Amino acid sequence: MERIRYTKMLRSRLREGRRFIQILIGPRQVGKSTIIADVLSTIDIPYVSESADDIPVSGEAWLKGIWDRARVMAERHGEALVVVDEIQKIGNWSEAVKKLWDEDKKTGANVKVLLSGSPRILLTKGLSESLQGRFELIPVSHWSYAEMKSVFGFSLDQFIYFGSYPGPAGLIGDEKRWKAYIRDSIMEPSITRDIIMLTPVQKPALLRQLMELGSYYSGQILPFDHMLGQLSDAGNTTTLAYYLDLLKQSGLIAGLQKYSGSEVRKRASSPKLQVFNNALMSSRHPLSLTKAKEDDTFWGRLVESAVGTHIINSIAGEDVNLSYWREKQDEVDFVLYNEYSTAAFEVKSGSRTYGKGMEAFLKRYPKSKVFSVSAEASHDSAVIPLEEFLLGDPLSYL
Repeated sequence: MERIRYTKMLRSRLREGRRFIQILIGPRQVGKSTIIADVLSTIDIPYVSESADDIPVSGEAWLKGIWDRARVMAERHGEALVVVDEIQKIGNWSEAVKKLWDEDKKTGANVKVLLSGSPRILLTKGLSESLQGRFELIPVSHWSYAEMKSVFGFSLDQFIYFGSYPGPAGLIGDEKRWKAYIRDSIMEPSITRDIIMLTPVQKPALLRQLMELGSYYSGQILPFDHMLGQLSDAGNTTTLAYYLDLLKQSGLIAGLQKYSGSEVRKRASSPKLQVFNNALMSSRHPLSLTKAKEDDTFWGRLVESAVGTHIINSIAGEDVNLSYWREKQDEVDFVLYNEYSTAAFEVKSGSRTYGKGMEAFLKRYPKSKVFSVSAEASHDSAVIPLEEFLLGDPLSYL
């Protein structure tokens, strides 16, 4: 279970001597606060824990006040822990943390630090400049099928359709209410509070439109020129590429690039849109779970997108890349690779093993491993059942 792994990792690191600032990063509603609460309930270190979510943008004095309380605790008990959730909401947060951390290093104050927040902080200069060499990142990905099945009893079909946000899991019996929650409590705050408030965005309406478009077309290759034709006031492809990158860094939607030996070609290729959570896709469609299963085309897209979410979330923090491949009419759904190995995946709603796309890919890249994932029962040992794949680790196929 991923959340248990994160909890154990954090607990172990906080019990070490004061060494690095621990930074927990991840999209909204993936359980960062719950992980922190679990850690705090199982360690013997006195702590000060607060959230910066609702404080004024300039909160350096607020942060110092928390830190000073922890310093008093450290004097009394030998050590203390500062915990701040949504740290990116504090203006100039990285410089403020650096100053306080370095002061404690000089004075010998044994104050340990745990911060959490949106992946948007990865795009600021603070981590690479102000806090360079002082921190360790712990990326928290979306929940897996194994977790949703274990904790909420999700079936395979429910995971494919409803995705894996734990917060609204109890609402799936009322699909209209569930979809409203995904849109109003996850998608909109992610755009408004995690991107627009923290990043220069000249066209907020365009960013929202791109979010909707990417959610609707998850699993499909969509050239930027086609996007420009569907979006109002879209500007140019450079703007769209930048906004798509913001959505990726926020754990919402990625634009997968074509697998190629040429970095220039990869950057210039048409992106394959891929949500990080199928809830983003289903909430944009009027079809219910029952109706979606009756629509072979849409259900096939949901299945492929679910495979994509599993892979892209499993490689968070790993030195691994995810792409797709297409030459003319030949296509491979996903290509997972690092400098040592390449694994190509073809996703099938039926039980057929390999199509022409995989054969063409093997001719072009003969050293690659190839796998077929199918949602239908098959007696072919070369086919990986969909549920088996979603319960396993995609990195094991490299």
